[in-house]
Amino acid sequence: MELLVSTEWLAGELGASDLRVVDATLFLPGSDRDPAKEYEAGHIPGAFFLNLPELIDSNDPRPGMLPPPEKFASRMQALGLGDGSRVVVYDNSPLRTSARAWWMFHVFGAHNVAILDGGLPKWVAEKRELETGRPKTRHRHFTVWKDESMVRTKADMVANLKSKAAQVVDARSMSRFTGEDPEPRAGMASGHIPGSVCLPYSRLFNADNSWKRGHELRGLFHEAGIDLNRPLIATCGSGVTAADILFAARLLGKEDVTLYDGSWGEWGADADTPKATGGA
Repeated sequence: MELLVSTEWLAGELGASDLRVVDATLFLPGSDRDPAKEYEAGHIPGAFFLNLPELIDSNDPRPGMLPPPEKFASRMQALGLGDGSRVVVYDNSPLRTSARAWWMFHVFGAHNVAILDGGLPKWVAEKRELETGRPKTRHRHFTVWKDESMVRTKADMVANLKSKAAQVVDARSMSRFTGEDPEPRAGMASGHIPGSVCLPYSRLFNADNSWKRGHELRGLFHEAGIDLNRPLIATCGSGVTAADILFAARLLGKEDVTLYDGSWGEWGADADTPKATGGA
């Protein structure tokens, strides 16, 4: 499959035996929206609820860290997603959380995965069919695997401060990046990782929730001062919208892009890590 599939394509493929559609909606902590309830109230026919808010390492104090491979595989098997499945992920979140799910699938060894361009908002705007409740599932085998090369740790980021081997791209708003606005989490320092640049994830999308493409998307990276010929590390507040940066770079054909899973939730909470404020 392509990285992105259209609503028209998905409508024509629904019901295929090897196709699994997954709702990957997630909201910020404290939001008054409940992704599980919204899913049950109306989702793309046959879609399964991924439950990203709970697909984390519950033993890790850092917010929203990747789950252990066994936990991810178990969840996929329970949803009937197995080796050989074609997977399409979508969301109905302002954070565009499909990209986080797409990245997680790749980290855990599933590569035949696409994002629905425009997500649920575009599907609904086109007055396409929805269903309620939860579909029945049949367990399928999902191999336990994790590709550590796609994930960056705090130690990697500290080393990169000296080596400058990779550019660090922050998906948060410019006002959070500069430190003008405080972080939403209590006790969190403001600012950004020294040497990083800011490309707010919200700029990657068109008015109809579809992804920007081609010259327009490339121009956003250029405007932010990013050299697409050099490796990139994406970061944000908790590793969610960083995946939007990673996926956008992949849309431009860039393979050497990774994600700092701890992101500012880890870096900003550590008194020993250096922080910068103001422009990059």
